Amino acid sequence: MTTTAPTLDARVIALAHHAARTLAEGALARHDVTFHQSVTLRAVAVAGGSISHRDLLTEVTDALKAAEPLIEGVIDELTASQLIHRRDSVLTLTDTGRERYETASAATAAIATRLYAGIPAEDLAVAGRVLTLITDRANAELPAP
Repeated sequence: MTTTAPTLDARVIALAHHAARTLAEGALARHDVTFHQSVTLRAVAVAGGSISHRDLLTEVTDALKAAEPLIEGVIDELTASQLIHRRDSVLTLTDTGRERYETASAATAAIATRLYAGIPAEDLAVAGRVLTLITDRANAELPAP
């Protein structure tokens, strides 16, 4: 009996996303970080460890397609837990925040390594191009914030 791979569609993308995210959330929870907090910490880290409040809010709400009040709450959680420090309108990773980000990122990277193992580089490149195109098209249809 031969089985054929399904054609890429919204369901296939959603199933892959939810399965991978569930694994990631489990790993993040072991490091006392939520998914939203992880995305927010990453944005600060990628910005060099410091970012304006407005830029962080814009980046994370865009990445997660989440409402600003939700992300404001995440920023407040990270500030209260002393993972980021707020000075005027600038948010900076604390040493604890950087360490938490790095350990949580390593845990999720290990998951990605396992999930992508054995998939040819050419297939990953094609999937990356297709998913980026789908994301761009979907973003173009979303209303402006």
